[in-house]
Formats: sequence, C-alpha cells, structure tokens
Amino acid sequence: MGVLASLISALASGEAIAALGRARTAAIVYVIAALAALTGLGFLIGAAYIWAVGRYGPMATSLGFGVGFLVIAGLILVVYQLSAGLRARRRARRRSADMKALGITAALAALPVLLKGKGGLGAVLGPVLALAAYAIYRENVKPDNDTDPDDGQAGR
Repeated sequence: MGVLASLISALASGEAIAALGRARTAAIVYVIAALAALTGLGFLIGAAYIWAVGRYGPMATSLGFGVGFLVIAGLILVVYQLSAGLRARRRARRRSADMKALGITAALAALPVLLKGKGGLGAVLGPVLALAAYAIYRENVKPDNDTDPDDGQAGR
C-alpha cells in the first residue's frame, strides 16, 4: 500500500511531469545528435567517393562503393541471424523463470485459503507430494538422446 501512496503523492507533487519533461528533452537532444552524426557520416562517404573517383575513375568507384555497401549489408544480416538463436534461448530462459516465480507467488497467495478450507492440510500436501514425486522421477529417468533440450538444437 505504501508504494501506491508514494506513486500518488509523486503524481500530485508534479515529479512525474518533471521527469517526463526531462525524458522528452533528452530524447530530442539524442535525435538531433544522431541526425548530425548521420549527416557527417554521409559527407565523409561523399568525400571518400570524390577522392576515389579522382584516383580510380567514376565507373570503378561506383562499382566498388556499391559492392562494398552490399557486403556490409550482408555481414549485418549474417551476424543478426547468428545471434537470433542466442536471443531466443535467452528469452525462453527468462520466460521460464518468470513463469516459475509467478507460480510460486500464486501458490503462496493461495496457501492460507487452502489451509482454511474443508480439505485443510490434505488439500495442500497432496499436490506438493505429487510434485515432489514427479521431480524425483524426472531426476532418475535417463534421457532418450544425447542432445540437450535446453540448447534449442534438438530435432534439427
């Protein structure tokens, strides 16, 4: 309840509006800086092109710059594809941890209600014993194949 009260008081005092204003100002400054950096990069590429035209000629320079930018684009796509599997595994681990935490929280929140109900302690101990038995079973069962199910490579 204290968190809600502090949020309400922060809204009432104008801190949230001031923080929003600061964030908006910072975003505008970063966008302007990014545009200036991209413009500078464009001029540097133009200067390199002009220098290369004087040295190699317009056709060779155009072909060289075109191939160079296509190679850069291809490298970016290859790196992105190679890192996609890692990102997917990281998201799956995070999602699993979040679901476990949610399940534990829900179980702890429901525990007092279950203990006061008709079944009492038996309503709680039955599922807990079943989960413990399943965990022991899973620990003692040998895996079917050599692949690790957590690495995302099974079945490929």
